[in-house]
Amino acid sequence: MSDFRVYAIRYARRDALRGEHFHGHDATGTEPHPTSYYVWLAVSDRHTVLIDTGISRSRAETVAGLDYLASPAERLAELGVPAESVGHVVLTHLHYDHTGTAHEFTGARYVLQRAELDYWTGPWASRITRERWLLNDDDLARLQEAGKDGRVTLVDGDAEVVPGLSVHLVGGHTAGMQVVRVRTARGHVVLASDASHFYENLEDDRPFPILHSMTGMYAAFDRVKELADGPHLVVAGHDPEVLDRFPLLRPDIAVIATGE
Repeated sequence: MSDFRVYAIRYARRDALRGEHFHGHDATGTEPHPTSYYVWLAVSDRHTVLIDTGISRSRAETVAGLDYLASPAERLAELGVPAESVGHVVLTHLHYDHTGTAHEFTGARYVLQRAELDYWTGPWASRITRERWLLNDDDLARLQEAGKDGRVTLVDGDAEVVPGLSVHLVGGHTAGMQVVRVRTARGHVVLASDASHFYENLEDDRPFPILHSMTGMYAAFDRVKELADGPHLVVAGHDPEVLDRFPLLRPDIAVIATGE
C-alpha cells in the first residue's frame, strides 16, 4: 500500500475584506484579506483522487473581482493528470465553488455525505436564503444524474474511499460538510476545505461567517485537529498562506506531501 502524493492547486483568487471571513464584528473588519480558491489532488501508485472541483469558468465570470487563473482540469493537465484519469472525486460539500466542474471528470465516482445531499434536496434549503444562493442547481442536477448511473457513493459519517484516504463528517459550515484524511510519508494530512477556510479560523477558534451550525463549526475545528498528525499537516480551504506554508512545485501549486 503506497503513500499518497498530495497537492493544493489554486485556480482562482479574489481580493476581500477581513469582515467577510470571520464571524462577529471587530475593528479590523475593513482591512484587506485576500482569498484563494483551491482543489486538491491525491495520487498514489493505484489511485487518483480529486478533492472538490472548483468554480466553472462561466460562473466565475459572474463573481465580482474574481481572478480566474485556470480551470481545475487545466491545472491537473499541468501535472500530467488528464481529467479522465481521475477515479474518485470527493465533494466536501455542495457549495458552487466546490462543485462547478465535477461533470468534467467523466470517469470518476463521486463521494458525498448523505446528509449533505439530503439537506439540499430536502424541504428546508430553499427557504434559508442565507444559504440557498451557494448551491448551483445545474451542478446538483448533474450529480443526481450521475447517481442514476451508479457513479455516486453516499456515505454516512466516516468512510474509507480508497486505502489510505478517508472522509470524515464534521458539519458546521454545511449540514454534511466532510474533510479528507490522507496517509502520506509525512503522516496523516487533513484537507480541511471549508471546515476551516483560513488557518486563523482554526488556530484562533474563530468561525467563518457562512455557517449551518455554530456549535458544529467548533466541533469541526476539534475534529480536524484530531485527524491530522500535527498542525503542520492541516491544509486550510481558502487561505493564500497554503502557498507559503508548503513548498511550491510551480506557481499556484503547492506540494503538501510527496510519496517518498
